[in-house]
Amino acid sequence: MQGAGLARGGSSPYFFLSYAHTPSHDSSGGDPNVWVKKLFDGLCEHIMGLTDLPRGAKVGFLDQKMSVGTKWTDELSMNLARCKVFVPLYSPRYFTSQQCGREWWAFSQRQVTQRARGGPARENTIIPALWVPVEPAQMPQVARDLQFNHAAFGQDYADEGFYGLTKLRYFRDEYERAVYRLAKEIVRVAGEAALEEGKISKEYESLPAAFGSDERPPEFDISVLACTRSDLPQGRKPDFYGDQPHDWNPYHPESTLPLGDHAAELVRTRNYKVNVGVLDESARMFHEGGPKAPGLMLLDRWALESQRSRELVGRLCGEQRPWISVMTPRHKDDVVTAERERELDELTYRTLVSRMTDRAGHYSANGSIRDLDAFGNELHRAVTSAVHYYWENVETYPPEGPPSEPPRLRGPDLG
Repeated sequence: MQGAGLARGGSSPYFFLSYAHTPSHDSSGGDPNVWVKKLFDGLCEHIMGLTDLPRGAKVGFLDQKMSVGTKWTDELSMNLARCKVFVPLYSPRYFTSQQCGREWWAFSQRQVTQRARGGPARENTIIPALWVPVEPAQMPQVARDLQFNHAAFGQDYADEGFYGLTKLRYFRDEYERAVYRLAKEIVRVAGEAALEEGKISKEYESLPAAFGSDERPPEFDISVLACTRSDLPQGRKPDFYGDQPHDWNPYHPESTLPLGDHAAELVRTRNYKVNVGVLDESARMFHEGGPKAPGLMLLDRWALESQRSRELVGRLCGEQRPWISVMTPRHKDDVVTAERERELDELTYRTLVSRMTDRAGHYSANGSIRDLDAFGNELHRAVTSAVHYYWENVETYPPEGPPSEPPRLRGPDLG
């Protein structure tokens, strides 16, 4: 197994070990996380032996800093953008950690973007490891969707996890075997997947977490309103369109996926169940009453030349549904004449003017989302806004059963 081209520069680690810090149970000062460091060191030692990495190369990354600071978050973001494989160390505590969820989300964006750009459709570069076995019911959906055979590293490991094998001396051989097999898998996947480097986030702490909130996250609706090749306005190139509105791909040729599919993959990394469809009169976004789910409308501005499309958008935006975000993306290389541009800008403004007021919901201004990376960044803001307004407007119900009086404190002599 060769390391050339993977981490020779010393700045691109083979793996990022993501784990939840375990607090000490008393004031004795002992650090329970030393056993995670032991696992990390063992993986690095094996990877050096399995590859031709030069001395001093950066084999892996382990966050051992507890305090939050600018330099620390920059280092964290840089390693998430450059590592070849992400290794989440499963435990019940892991899936309640916002920091771990943010690390997972930041790494997963690289996989989604590479698939959209037509990158190799190879295996997942997230390799889960067991610190403590976790029941599927305790996992968020993004982890349940990640199929992995832990028994391939040994049945005792699958039953006990690295923590159990570390603490029980008679499992020493099983521990070493599991560490070695995990190291081999990291090297294999790093070489075969060839994951491209991602963007280093300058606002790392504002990124979402992949595991959602403590409450079960709602579903998320995505509706596409776009032209098809059979109904294009005069002079419009067919390159960005297909036979159905859902085929719309405004970032062609940078992206090879329909925009609705790419958006759905990005939203799923935030632990939502995503429904993708075409915006028409039957869309759930038009249901009367409060919100049924937060949502996003992806709007092709050329579609607004159709009166029916203008009516649909006008109805959606005019009835104050701030839990539905609106995005009107177009690629920076999608050039039209100056006259046509003015016409489209005016048409878009007239149709969406109600979105340009306070608390009307998220609206991405025409022309502001001009490449795939900008779309991903803006989508994050659009989803956050939609979810915020969803919880602000959703109808709540009191618990079932008759109302009860609040408890009252009574003194010991009052019976």
